Amino acid sequence: MSDAAELHHAPTALPPTQKQILYARQLALQANAVLPWQAQQDRRALSRWIDEQKAVARNSDAARRPTSKQVAFAERLAAMKRTNVPDECFQDRQLMSRWIDSHTH
Repeated sequence: MSDAAELHHAPTALPPTQKQILYARQLALQANAVLPWQAQQDRRALSRWIDEQKAVARNSDAARRPTSKQVAFAERLAAMKRTNVPDECFQDRQLMSRWIDSHTH
């Protein structure tokens, strides 16, 4: 078989799904990252890009900080218990969670 014939019969890349593209664009906006055009042309490439962005997000400073819901709940608890949330709790999600647990039981 010639090279031209092999290329003609080679499996082509599947295009990404609309849902996959929308999710990737959302991740790109949240991370202020560039969504490469080439990744948008191939389902597997886009999936790898999404996985990379999720890994970066998990390891980011923002991922270690408490959520806004945690902060709001902790502040309500502190007001009810007439105490303050320690400053270090605002820097670490786990510390905030422990503080909340220790003040709800």
